[in-house]
Order: sequence, then structure tokens, then C-alpha cells
Amino acid sequence: MWTQVRTASSLIVAETWKEVFEGEGIPTRILPDTSKPGVGEFATYKILVSQEKAHVIEEILRKL
Repeated sequence: MWTQVRTASSLIVAETWKEVFEGEGIPTRILPDTSKPGVGEFATYKILVSQEKAHVIEEILRKL
């Protein structure tokens, strides 16, 4: 099961978060947030990780 850990205001920001999390060994998915307006790379995106790794993400974000 995947869980949302962040929301990004653009595709570039979403890809940056994905690189950070995957750099720590956590598989990450990016999906467009269809509940908010926007098109292409200027759409809002959801950053998702495995539910079992959500606690690791909390630790990473605390360190930043």
C-alpha cells in the first residue's frame, strides 16, 4: 500500500523529493493531484512511498 507523504507544487519539485527519498533507498512514486487545478509540469503532484517506509520519511524530513 502506498501513502502520500508530501505534496509538490510542480513536477520539478516532485522529482527533487523523489530523488531525495530514493537516494535514501526508499522507492517513491509521483502522481498528479487531480483534486487541484493545473496542467503538465505546473500541476500539483502527490509524492507517495510504501506505507512501511513512511516513518523513515518522517525521520528524513526532521533532519532537513
